[in-house]
Amino acid sequence: MQEIEENQTVIRNALLINEESMRKADVMIAGDCIAGIFPPGKAPSGAGTKIIEASGLWLMPGIIDDHVHFREPGLTHKGDIASESAAAAAGGVTSFMEMPNTLPQTVTISEWEEKNRLAAEKSVINYSFYIGATDSNIDELRRADSSLVPAIKLFMGASTGNMLVSDSSTLEAIFRLRNIPVACHCEDEKIIQANIAGYRAKYGEAVDPSCHPLIRSREAAIASSQTAAYLARRGGARLHLLHLSTAEETRLLTPGADPAAKQITAEACVHHLWFDDSSYASKGNLVRWNPPVRTAADREALLSAVREGLVDVIATDHAPHTLEEKSAPYFKAPSGGPTIQHSLVMMLELCHRGELTPELVVRKMCHNPALLFGITDRGFVREGYKADLLLADPAAPWTVNKENILYRCGWSPLEGTTFRSSVITVFANGVPVFEEGRLTGRRAPEMLRFKR
Repeated sequence: MQEIEENQTVIRNALLINEESMRKADVMIAGDCIAGIFPPGKAPSGAGTKIIEASGLWLMPGIIDDHVHFREPGLTHKGDIASESAAAAAGGVTSFMEMPNTLPQTVTISEWEEKNRLAAEKSVINYSFYIGATDSNIDELRRADSSLVPAIKLFMGASTGNMLVSDSSTLEAIFRLRNIPVACHCEDEKIIQANIAGYRAKYGEAVDPSCHPLIRSREAAIASSQTAAYLARRGGARLHLLHLSTAEETRLLTPGADPAAKQITAEACVHHLWFDDSSYASKGNLVRWNPPVRTAADREALLSAVREGLVDVIATDHAPHTLEEKSAPYFKAPSGGPTIQHSLVMMLELCHRGELTPELVVRKMCHNPALLFGITDRGFVREGYKADLLLADPAAPWTVNKENILYRCGWSPLEGTTFRSSVITVFANGVPVFEEGRLTGRRAPEMLRFKR
C-alpha cells in the first residue's frame, strides 16, 4: 500500500482518460509527482490528505502545446509570458513550447537563455523555447542543446516577425542537423508575393479578408511542404510540419501510433479543425491566420488525418494581437489569433459532435507531444510522472465573453460561442494553478527536458 504522507492530494472517483482508455480511478499526488493510481474510492488517505471528489469529472494529463507565441520580449502590448501562461493554465495547458519571432528574435543562444530566465520568473506553467533559423545563424543552431531546445523553428514563408530562410545552402545545412527536430512553417514566398501583386493590381488596398486563402494559396502551402519533406528525407533531419491547412499536405504523411518512430510528423491547429472559409464573412481578420483557414473540405480532411494517425499533434499557434491591430485594412492587419485558453474545450466540443473522441484528444494533445519531442516524465498519467493534470466537466456549459477572456489582448474569435465542457482544476507539478474555475495565483514552473 502507498505510504501516506502529509500534504498529499487524492483525486477521487474521476473518469480517467489516459492511454486509450476511460475508466474510473483515484489518482494520488505527493509533492510534484503522481504517487499512485488506484481503483475508484481505494486511494489511501491520512489526516494531511486533501480529497478532491471528482465524480462526474474527466481526469486527463495536462495539455502540452507545442506551438505558441507569447510575445515576450518586445511585443508585450499583445501578451507576455505571465498573462498568456495564465490563460493557458485556465484552459488545461500545463506545458508550452514558444516560438522565436519576438523582439529581439530568438536566434542566438544568449537570446534563448534570456527567454528561459523570464519564464522562470513569470510563467505559471512549464516552459520551453525554440531557437529560430536565419540565413546566417547556422553556427548558433549547431550549438543548441538538444536536451533543452524542443526544435529549430524554420520559416519557409514569411509571417509575423519575418524570419524567412531563403538561402539554399543554409536550408541544406539545417536539414543535415540530426540531433534536433526541425519544425517548419511551410508557405512558398514566391507564390504568395505573386498573388499579392495580382490582388493589389486588381483591388488596390481594398482587399477583403476572405481573399486571404487565395493570396496565401493552397499551392503555396503544398509546394513548400513538399520541399521541406524532400529536404528532410535527403538530409536525414526529423521534420515536424506545423499547422497543416490543406487536404493535399496530409498525403505527405504516413500513419503510425508512435510519432517518435517517424521521420516526418505533423501538427494540426485548433482553428483549422474548427473554422472554415465561411467564417471570413462575419469575423474578417479575426480568423486570419498564416496559413489560412480554408474550405470545409480541407477542415474535414484534417480531422480525418487526425483520426487516421497521419496528423500526430493538435496545438494552437496561439498568437495574440490587439483588436486595433486586427481591425486594420487587410494588408496592414497581422495574422494570428488567441486560442490557448479555449483549445481543449474546442476539441471536447468536437467530441460532443461525434467528430473526435476524448481518448483521441488526449493522445494528440498530451501523449503525442511528449512522445514526439521526447519530453521527460510528462504527457501521461503514470506513477512517478510529474503531476501535470486537469479535471474537466463534460456537462458544464459556458459562453465565451469579454468578462471571462484572460488573454492580455482581451478578445477571442470565439466570443459568443457556448461550449458544453469546462476546465475545472489544473495541476502543474502538483501545484493547483487553476482551481474550481479560477486562477489560484500559485506557480511552480519547470523547464521542459527532452530525451535525445
